[in-house]
Order: sequence, then C-alpha cells, then structure tokens
Amino acid sequence: MTSLPSGFRCHVANIGIKDDTDDFVVITAERAVPAAGVFTRSRFSGPSVVISRQHLANHSAQAMVIVSKNANVANGHAGFDDANILVAGVAAQLGCEPTDVIVASTGVIGRRYPIDRVVAGIADLASQPTGTSADRAAAGIMTTDTVAKVAEATIAGSSARVVGIAKGVGMIEPDMATMIAVVFTDADIDGDQLDAMFRRVVDRTFNCVSIDTDTSTSDTAVVFASGIAGAVDADALEVALDHVCLALTKMIASDGEGAETLIEVTVDLAKDEAQAKRVAKAIVNSPLVKTAVHGADPNWGRVAMAIGKCSDDTDIDQDQVVIRFGATEVYPRQVDNTALAALSSYMASDDVLIHVSLGTGEATATVWGCDLTDGYVRINADYTT
Repeated sequence: MTSLPSGFRCHVANIGIKDDTDDFVVITAERAVPAAGVFTRSRFSGPSVVISRQHLANHSAQAMVIVSKNANVANGHAGFDDANILVAGVAAQLGCEPTDVIVASTGVIGRRYPIDRVVAGIADLASQPTGTSADRAAAGIMTTDTVAKVAEATIAGSSARVVGIAKGVGMIEPDMATMIAVVFTDADIDGDQLDAMFRRVVDRTFNCVSIDTDTSTSDTAVVFASGIAGAVDADALEVALDHVCLALTKMIASDGEGAETLIEVTVDLAKDEAQAKRVAKAIVNSPLVKTAVHGADPNWGRVAMAIGKCSDDTDIDQDQVVIRFGATEVYPRQVDNTALAALSSYMASDDVLIHVSLGTGEATATVWGCDLTDGYVRINADYTT
C-alpha cells in the first residue's frame, strides 16, 4: 500500500454519482502550500478547469477535490454555479478559503452534478480528514479505468517523497486529457519554481501520451508541496517528479480503453524535439499502425505512411529514414519471411517499441500509446447507455 507524503490527508467516499463505488475524493494539506497545475486547452473546457486555473494563478492551494463519473461540462451558467457550490462547500468544511480549493471532474459531458447528493456528501467531510491511502484515493477517481494508478519515488539525498495518482484511458491527446493526475511531495520548494519544474515534467510525460487523438474538456494535472520534509536538491526533485509522472503516463497508455499492448514510439536524429514529437505522435496515433500492432503484424509500411503524413516537414527524406520494430531494422534494409515471423512474435508481446531515425538532426522524443481493439469500440459505443 502507498501512503500520501507527510502533510497530506484524504477523504474518499461514495456520494451517489456512481452506483456502488467511491466517486468523491478530497486530499488536503494543513494549510495553503505551494502548488501548480497544467490543464487542457480545449475550447469546451469545463468549470473545473476554468476555476482551478484561476485558483492556481498564485501558485498556492490547500486542497484538491475530484468528482468521478460526471464531467460537469457544457452545462452553461448552471454548471459553473454547481462547481462553485462544490468548491465553497469543501472550503467551508476544511476551514479554508474557496480560492485555496482546486477541483477536477471527469465523466460524461453534458450532465449536471446531482447537486443535492454532492451537498449531502460534502457535509460528511471532516475538517481534518484522517485518511492516508493513496491507493484508495486513486481508486476513487476511476471511471472506465481497469486499474487504479499510483506511483511513488524517494527524492535522492533526502527522506522526502513524491507520490502521484492518476486516472485516464481515453480522449488523451494532445494535452493530457480525460486524464486527471495529482502529485504530492513533502519537499520544500517555492511555488514559482515548482510551477516551472512541473511544466517541464508534464511536457516530457503526460503530454507524450496518446490513446485516440481526442482531446478532453477536463484534463488536469496538479502538484502540491507540503514542505514538511524540508529543502531538497532541485534537480533531484525534478528527477523524482519525472519518475512518478512517467510511471503514471505508461500506466495510462497501457490501460487505454480496450488496450492489450503498450506502444512506445521513439523518434531520434530529428531536427529538433518538436519535430521528433510530431512524427512520433503521427505514428502512435495512426489507426492503421494501432491495428497492425493489435494483430501482431510487422507491417512497417504503415509506419512509413504515418511518417509521410508529416508533409510540412519538408526536410524529411525517405532515403535517410530508418524504421525498426524493437531492435530489428525493417526499412531500408528489409527482412525476409523468417525474420518477419520472428517480428510477429515480438509484436504479440505486451510492450512494442517502434524506433524511427529521421536523419534531419540530433533531437529525440518518445511518446506512448496503445493498440486499437474491438474492445475500444465497444466501450465507447456503449458509454452513456
């Protein structure tokens, strides 16, 4: 079992949004602490995103409240009223300012909170929650996830820890998505420094995961630092944040709706990191590449096709490109039928690496996604029915 870092406590409950599983999570510090967040850029952002952006403008917050199974998006002024009732109610119970409460919601779009149930659930929130289980908090924010997502790391040279929880299995592109991630540390760090550090980490991790090319209205990633464990080396803290967020990123990709295979795409020898990430995303997002991986078909032509879609990158020359499945080069040096059969066995494994060298420079990027299965179609075809 994974506990929250020192200085944080949680309250996890069912308030009637889901039928029989926890759907309401509050994690709080004892006071306002340094905090930072990164959010979706969707033009249909929900009230949770709009309010949380405002509340984190000063890089400080005390509590995180997450409502699962209801996104509270596209409900007009009524949706904002409901979100403000939620925030004000949690703040009143905890004895803090509403502006110190960050909110995240995930689930069906276009449905209002059952606000009477929400208000009744808030009334059971203690002023000083006693829960410490990150595992239970992670389970409480799940929607179509099949597993709770928790990761932790100890910051080198100290006893300080970083613990993260996340949910997300679909609509994850290009700026996080129906993904919610909350990361906690007991290290002492200034809010402005934490904000800059977290943005770098998010760009290398959560912004490098894609399930189905769709961008959610609600994606949220937030970090809190209680400071109780004292000062740490900033580089060591960033390494620990990277470790936790990358672990959560891979869990999200592996748990993509209906997913059976984690796809890792590395593009190197690119002009710059932006080009490397752009080409890698084109590959991992391709339905034809995804279905080839699902069928354990080493059809490298689909990877070549995906690279070719990046038509604005006029410096990419097909005669300089190298494509590999795992460590095996398949283009330009093509493999015989015996090697293709061996590659088919490799592509039937749980993790598949596609490695592309562009020959346009020295930059590298890695992204993660999953295969496309009939299970994905079934889950999303039946999502609200």
